[in-house]
Amino acid sequence: MDNNSNDFRLIEQLREDNLEAFDKLFAQYARKLYGFAFRYLKSEADAEELVQDIFLKVWENRKGMLIETSFKSYLFKIAYNDILKFFRKKAYHQRYVREALAISDNHDLSSERIDYASALEEVNRVIELLPERRRLIFKKSRQEGKSSKEIAEQMNLSPGTVDNNISKALRFIRDNLGNESLAIALYLSLFC
Repeated sequence: MDNNSNDFRLIEQLREDNLEAFDKLFAQYARKLYGFAFRYLKSEADAEELVQDIFLKVWENRKGMLIETSFKSYLFKIAYNDILKFFRKKAYHQRYVREALAISDNHDLSSERIDYASALEEVNRVIELLPERRRLIFKKSRQEGKSSKEIAEQMNLSPGTVDNNISKALRFIRDNLGNESLAIALYLSLFC
């Protein structure tokens, strides 16, 4: 029996919630995926996390998995897309750190002692006051770097609804941060 036939048999069992089939697929592909991910990510922890995330997606989507060619191709396509997302997210965060540093360089802050941790804590406190769905949308957008389209697909919403919730969240956060210029500057540099 070739690998594809064996994989498709295991996938059919997996669709029926068979954990043993899941374990066999994991045993067959986890090391290969790890090697692939490590070549790009250059981090054991990140590569391990990526493999775990991929197999979590496999388990969560087992009933509706559409495999066009082979299970191996399916897994590596997910891995490739997740690696791209990882680098986009990393670039997104690095850009905002640079902007935060630029803001601090452009202002005379010698009279104000900057406590970024407490400012960020204040921002996070205000974010937690958002209604649950709006908070989840906002975090996916600003903290995870997901696009409105990705969030809409994940949450079964229209992209317009996602954008509207993000806009309302930003307004709420600005209104609730008050006039603390440092917190607002930090917030704007990190999230807007």
